[in-house]
Amino acid sequence: MVERGDEAPLLRWAEGPAVSPPLAPDPQAGGRGWGGGRGGRAAVEPPRRREPEELGPSQVLLQPGRLELGDVEEDQVVAVFVVTFDPRSGNMVEWCLPQDIDLEGVEFKSMASGSHKIQSDFIYFRKGPFFGLACFANMPVESELERGARMKSVGILSPSYTLLYRYMHFLENQVRHQLETPGHYSHLAAFYEDKKGVLCASPGSGGSLPPVYWLPSIHRYMYPEMKITHPAGCMSQFIKFFGEQILILWKFALLRKRILIFSPPPVGVVCYRVYCCCCLANVSLPGIGGTVPESKPFFYVNVADIQSLEVEVSYVACTTEKIFEEKRELYDVYVDNQNVKTHHDHLQPLLKINGADREKYRRLNEQRQMLLYSQEVEDDYNPCEEDLFVLFFLEQNNRIFQTLLEVSASQDKTLTAEHARGMGLDPQGDRSFLMDLLEAYGIDVMLVIDNPCCP
Repeated sequence: MVERGDEAPLLRWAEGPAVSPPLAPDPQAGGRGWGGGRGGRAAVEPPRRREPEELGPSQVLLQPGRLELGDVEEDQVVAVFVVTFDPRSGNMVEWCLPQDIDLEGVEFKSMASGSHKIQSDFIYFRKGPFFGLACFANMPVESELERGARMKSVGILSPSYTLLYRYMHFLENQVRHQLETPGHYSHLAAFYEDKKGVLCASPGSGGSLPPVYWLPSIHRYMYPEMKITHPAGCMSQFIKFFGEQILILWKFALLRKRILIFSPPPVGVVCYRVYCCCCLANVSLPGIGGTVPESKPFFYVNVADIQSLEVEVSYVACTTEKIFEEKRELYDVYVDNQNVKTHHDHLQPLLKINGADREKYRRLNEQRQMLLYSQEVEDDYNPCEEDLFVLFFLEQNNRIFQTLLEVSASQDKTLTAEHARGMGLDPQGDRSFLMDLLEAYGIDVMLVIDNPCCP
């Protein structure tokens, strides 16, 4: 049986093809639109109301945190910019629209530390209330002034990160265009004028959009480009990369701990791991999560973000700068490659894989194998791996909180070992996790599971 989905297109993207040395300008280059085709912008059909199972990947938005139905994402761009590396001045913003927008720090966020060692990359990041996506490329040049290499990033800012993937190919093409013909910004200016602060709706539609369903529906259509450019297409590789340790990350994510992932460049795939880590903490029960901060990814951070991270009580982020490991006051959990660790004594028990964790991981893989088999033998519609993984942890989280809410509403409010097993937890191995969970979410129950470490 061939395991479709085991290949890692996201990983292949991380080291893209080298940029060719400058060529003569192509007079036809201006005919390419940012909709993915040639000859200007792609046509947009008038939006209509569709049921969740009809939605394609452009409409199924998997934003980590509390799941709600009916929220509408705005597809808008608040800024577009070009960042370059100057051998004398370092990273700098060479062009942007609008010209008066505050882009301080973006020159470092969109060109990760260590990027000079790679040919191409893509980076998700946060800038104040906005999220950004930038595509980076490095091209060899015969220029002493540029020290033999020209490096640039082209990026955008938006209020939401869930739709940034739509412009990945456009940004990738534009950064190569900027490297080969520097100083030509007409395509970027036209893009900004078209996309700035407007909903992605066609004329005459009244500015309305189809409803967005937060609950990850099993979508009928999975376009190949989603697997490559959208974070929702990488959950399977995330699980396979961390193995059983995915259950350790799951607990820390559910507790809303500050999680920092270190990796050398390329950083694009690591940004996807940040997103996937947040997805582990999804809960769809009403009344849950009001006392804890929202699980929102910070994506790539660097030393310029230290001051802002000092005041954060919960985040998931990644960095290429090893100095962060020494700044323990900034994080609760540090992930170096596949090594998950914490310097907090009270969180040490959560680093141990227990029997219930192994059982969950076994069931997860068993469901995945069943899915792959059904995709082999059935020609009709099948769910995808990403839905399976997200729903697996969503159901697990809902089962835990449903039980805790029922116990808290009971007369004696007593949480027993039997309750823990019913939630899919190890009564002894997960005792510390349960105590932290009750405190974090403000759930009033009495834990009567004995601590084996105490007489």
